[in-house]
Amino acid sequence: MTQELFLAQSDADIEACFPAFSVLRPHIAHDDFLPQVRRQQAQGYAILALRHDGRIKSVAGFRLLENLAWGKFLYIDDLATLPGETRRGHAGALLHWLAGHARAQGCRAVHLDSGYTRFAAHRLYLHKGFRMTSHHFALDLATD
Repeated sequence: MTQELFLAQSDADIEACFPAFSVLRPHIAHDDFLPQVRRQQAQGYAILALRHDGRIKSVAGFRLLENLAWGKFLYIDDLATLPGETRRGHAGALLHWLAGHARAQGCRAVHLDSGYTRFAAHRLYLHKGFRMTSHHFALDLATD
């Protein structure tokens, strides 16, 4: 069976993406996933999914944005592949599609942040032509 790339839009398709997203975002409970995605979609978020052999193997959450620093760009919020399915080209296929989509939308670049210990992901990004261009800082405002 061939792989299929598609934008997950129906509740069923979004729900089918949950196992892959939970690899990267284990803090999101299954019952909270669809409502969270729907809230983010109202802000321009979309999910690109890769289905192979009838199962979602890899996903990318992304949005088109514009700011003073980078102009118009595509930002990848989430990129995840199921355990046991890595190193099969799934994430690379998603990145290739996203870059083409960004070009078609008039974007100047594709951006993403990655956890500093995700070395396998960093190798993929560098292999696909991404450059490390900044450090990302965050101030946690959550109260206990």
